[in-house]
Amino acid sequence: MKITADALAGAWRRLAAGSHLLAGTPLPPACASYEEYEARVEDDGFTGLCLVLEDDGTVWAYSGPYDEVFVARDLDEALYCLTEEAVRGLDGTIDGRAGLMDRVDPAWGRRFRGGGPDGEDPAPPCGRDPLEGFAWIADAWHEQAPYTSLAFFRGEDVTAERIALLHGADPGHVAAGTRLADLTGADRGHWDTDWRSCCFGQAGDWAFLLYHETPPVARAGGEALAAMAVTESVHLSACSAKAIYTFDYLRDGHRVDDDGIIELIYYDRGRTPYLRGGRLDFLNRAIRRAELDHPEVTDEFSLYFHALETSLGLRLPRRDFEEGTVRAALWAPGGAG
Repeated sequence: MKITADALAGAWRRLAAGSHLLAGTPLPPACASYEEYEARVEDDGFTGLCLVLEDDGTVWAYSGPYDEVFVARDLDEALYCLTEEAVRGLDGTIDGRAGLMDRVDPAWGRRFRGGGPDGEDPAPPCGRDPLEGFAWIADAWHEQAPYTSLAFFRGEDVTAERIALLHGADPGHVAAGTRLADLTGADRGHWDTDWRSCCFGQAGDWAFLLYHETPPVARAGGEALAAMAVTESVHLSACSAKAIYTFDYLRDGHRVDDDGIIELIYYDRGRTPYLRGGRLDFLNRAIRRAELDHPEVTDEFSLYFHALETSLGLRLPRRDFEEGTVRAALWAPGGAG
């Protein structure tokens, strides 16, 4: 059934009337197009949640011109998402909001805990220290340290050494087993070499490569990676000066997403960052699990990184980085060797 403004208003009115928790909670104002919404913000200084009902019945919710809160394509989904937003203002904790969703509809409480479409059970608790396997680097990476780019590759014949060489690492350093401490030394800081170097290694079934910028003639294009039988890759890139933080996931040479490269800065605790039921819904579920398991972790980047560990298996050896024993190399003179 196509969602209309009248149908949505009537359904919300009935839902609120049947729930003491939602009694008196008004439906957010609605616009007929995004252009109308933009004009309302610009001309009237409107703030707060606003709905845009498109001609095809899709409901978009915005809390700012560039802040998409949710998108719903059927009436039940729209009501569920609106209820999520309503309980946001009633409890500051994820577990508390789950309890409030239970009071409106127990099925919605389970759905909230699952972080995905209705009918999916929540992921099991991770049972891990969230700041050990991967999330330990999130805070430093937010400030572009030790490197701007965190890249991961896996496939049957993938090795960290081959990945490093493909991106332009000095073959001599790779063959010699050079470590990060060898590049920095006792009298030099990492800043002396970091923009012309990389760190690499193996963690689980992923080869990792950390760097700022690859040489101009590095050979690590899509065809080269395919020739190495890379089946999956993840690239996280930080630019603190512009507040741009991206997540890029490729599988079998194709980007896994619903609408382009994802900005991590759009993740807001308690809101699923990706399209419900979409290609990255597995991350919605992992992020919700992280939120429920680790209320003590206040940094959203750390929660996101922990979800990447539990869902994709990404890890980095913390002690190797701290002790300077992680493999490292300068870029080869003139580019890739």
